[in-house]
Amino acid sequence: MVIDNIYIVIPAYEPDEKLTAVVNELDDKAKYKLIVVNDGSGADKNSIFESVKSKAVLLEHEHNRGKGAALKTAFAYIKENAAGNYGVITADADGQHKPADIERIAEALKENPEKLIMGCRKFTGSIPFRSRFGNSVTRAVFRFAAGVGVSDTQTGLRGFSGKLTDFMLGLSGERYEFEMNMLLEAAREGIAFFEVPIETVYINDNKSSHFKPVRDSFRIYRDILIFSCSSLLSFLLDYSWYSAVLFFSGNVRFANISARSVSSVLNFILNKKVVFKNKDNIFFSAAKYFLLAFVILTVNTELLELMVKKLKINGYIAKIAIEMLMFLFSWTMQRCFVFKKKGLTKDEK
Repeated sequence: MVIDNIYIVIPAYEPDEKLTAVVNELDDKAKYKLIVVNDGSGADKNSIFESVKSKAVLLEHEHNRGKGAALKTAFAYIKENAAGNYGVITADADGQHKPADIERIAEALKENPEKLIMGCRKFTGSIPFRSRFGNSVTRAVFRFAAGVGVSDTQTGLRGFSGKLTDFMLGLSGERYEFEMNMLLEAAREGIAFFEVPIETVYINDNKSSHFKPVRDSFRIYRDILIFSCSSLLSFLLDYSWYSAVLFFSGNVRFANISARSVSSVLNFILNKKVVFKNKDNIFFSAAKYFLLAFVILTVNTELLELMVKKLKINGYIAKIAIEMLMFLFSWTMQRCFVFKKKGLTKDEK
């Protein structure tokens, strides 16, 4: 696929003169089609947006709707108006993305049109604590949640080919969570990442950023929370069945095996349809899931009998302890083995 045109999208909320400077420098290159989205900025910013109208298409929201909404407004415009094979690059309006780095993203996109291009900063040296902390946490949790590593989860400098426009428009999220959704859903769909090192720029200790690390990282944690809820529902069924059978039979092994056999069916359905949104053949997924369930059940039962019969731990307490122990193992194996998407095994840089 040969990319004929590249659109550079710059969403802007309450920008300053740095937006004008970025647009002017990119316009001087005469290589790109520029789109600026005014995401409901105040009237005092009208002069800044007027200054770029002659060099970029200006799209406007009547009120602030969020970065994700601004990006999707631009993507919809491009889809409706673009001709031929095109690429899209997103960049921030605060001057943190240098035109030279935007050009490097464009070149990488032309060479790797099937991948999601990421302009990644190196978090070394004098980095604002908020940015260092936010990226470190989200990077670690993203790897755990998605099964693939990205060195800069917060970067707004990204590039993709026109064939991914519908994918981008279909993503949920209207604010900063949109960018995290993009990474998570790309990983799920087997879209490879290609990282391009860029200059690390922080202006005035990054105080102009509208990113909130805890709030805007919630999308990553939400996947794990959904898995936790699925596991909790399955555990409640499992524990209720186990307790009832244990109460009437007094047989720990039989109670545990029968309870897990029932609860695993519910857990499989919830995880396939809701948590991992897996589209593989149900019989193929089920075969892998119940193989894993058998392994977990075997380990679970042996540990349970060890704790109850050898260590003399209460059977009800032992059951809870072992289920907590097996939670992370189950998550990891389901993500990496049972419901894994193709093409997630290699980080490209």
